[in-house]
Amino acid sequence: MAKAIHSMIRVLDENRSADFYRQAFGLETADRLDFETFTLVYLRNAESAFELELTINKGRTEPYALGDGYGHLAVSVDDLDAEHARISGLGYATGKIVEFERDGNLLARFFFVTDPDGYKIEVVQRHGRFE
Repeated sequence: MAKAIHSMIRVLDENRSADFYRQAFGLETADRLDFETFTLVYLRNAESAFELELTINKGRTEPYALGDGYGHLAVSVDDLDAEHARISGLGYATGKIVEFERDGNLLARFFFVTDPDGYKIEVVQRHGRFE
């Protein structure tokens, strides 16, 4: 069976992105590989071995076009209201908390936050399939 190990996004500013993911989600640098034309930074926290790979292409100055194919990353948290207040308090662009129901049953409570490069991250209350 295949095991998911990481997801990669391209970012312009390594420090700005690393700070965002550390402050918002507690992701720390697990590894950093520097090459002549690009740098790879692997971020993770104690909650999971799954990593977010930041790719920084040296010399790139233009923001990346996210296109219409990118959706979002998702993380789950114990206390959605507290995390919404905390992340908003850090000055990051957060959306409102949404309750998603089907047939009168709560499927998910969540909000989105946008990282410095425009990527959306869904923050979901741990519940049901989102434990």
